[in-house]
Amino acid sequence: MSPAPTHEAPLFNQAQHYVGLMSGTSLDGVDAVLAEVGSAGQIHLIHSHYLTYPDSLRTQLLALHAPQPDEIHLAACAANNLAHLYAEAVKGLLSGIDPDTVRAIGCHGQTLRHRPADGYTLQIGNAALLAELTGISVVADFRSRDIAAGGQGAPLVPAFHAQALRHPEIHRVIANIGGIANITDLPALGTVRGWDTGPGNMLLDAWIKRHHGAHYDRDGTWAASGTVHPGLLDALATHDYLNLSPPKSAGREQFNLDWLDAALTHFDHIINPADVQATLLEFTAMSLCDAVARECSGAQELYVCGGGAHNGALMQRIVARLPCIQVATTAALGIEPDWVEALAFAWLARQTLHYLPGNLPSVTGARGERVLGAIYPA
Repeated sequence: MSPAPTHEAPLFNQAQHYVGLMSGTSLDGVDAVLAEVGSAGQIHLIHSHYLTYPDSLRTQLLALHAPQPDEIHLAACAANNLAHLYAEAVKGLLSGIDPDTVRAIGCHGQTLRHRPADGYTLQIGNAALLAELTGISVVADFRSRDIAAGGQGAPLVPAFHAQALRHPEIHRVIANIGGIANITDLPALGTVRGWDTGPGNMLLDAWIKRHHGAHYDRDGTWAASGTVHPGLLDALATHDYLNLSPPKSAGREQFNLDWLDAALTHFDHIINPADVQATLLEFTAMSLCDAVARECSGAQELYVCGGGAHNGALMQRIVARLPCIQVATTAALGIEPDWVEALAFAWLARQTLHYLPGNLPSVTGARGERVLGAIYPA
């Protein structure tokens, strides 16, 4: 019989090193961080590294978001490919650093399905293989435990935002704009809340990919060249998701090119592609800012992280729509916007190994706090 697991009590009073890996719905690449997490959960970024997805892997993963023949085999092969890419990212991150000094890797994995209403979510990445390739323990599958407890399984980063970015006197909102946009409401006093507001970069990336072959609209330049189409914006704004009350979470299941194409068919003329891009950008800004105005009463500051923080046109529209709130990126708080989510999963791995909860029921709607993640020892 295997011995019962033991709590490594002496480590509770020591700072430890964790790796965080994040690959989101934008399907652009892997964000990797090495972080020092203190005994009270405080976190410090030591190193960061980014690895772009090869086009072949991006295509493979995008195809798996829709049902197809032999998808179980294809998903398993994609998971193996991801594990090798994650291991390469860890190797680049830890160049010159002894892997034995790292307590664990917190790996989000790549979401293929997110269906909390059906009681499941699926992030692939073959954590067992990643542990084998790196020689470092891996914590993965963070979302399933929250869903098992009746929650949305997302967003999970608000618990980290509350730990790292909350201010004792200022009401802040953190907006994470990746493929999907989500916000964390951080009042100085009171309950932390958070939810997905709608699409972030996902539709913008898909539309420019279709028309120009680019993976993203750098600085929102193409969107800025177009004009918002009021009729299309109104049509997009009728999406049922926007009227749901939190807790709620979204993904490609709700916002995708098929949905956009269906909206475009209702017009008796072809809308200029640049105008569609401008409208999609406005839709991201509108859905996010409306959520802040409606649900985060009294907010004084909004800090943006994720890829959307680099979209100058999008940032301008957020500033314009929230004139009474100070808007900046999380760089103003000492964390570059590209690394916030990866840091969150490094912190979540630490929570798991210390048998501490990683979810906030006020965010996900779970029946209570839960220790998240599955552990794959090195």
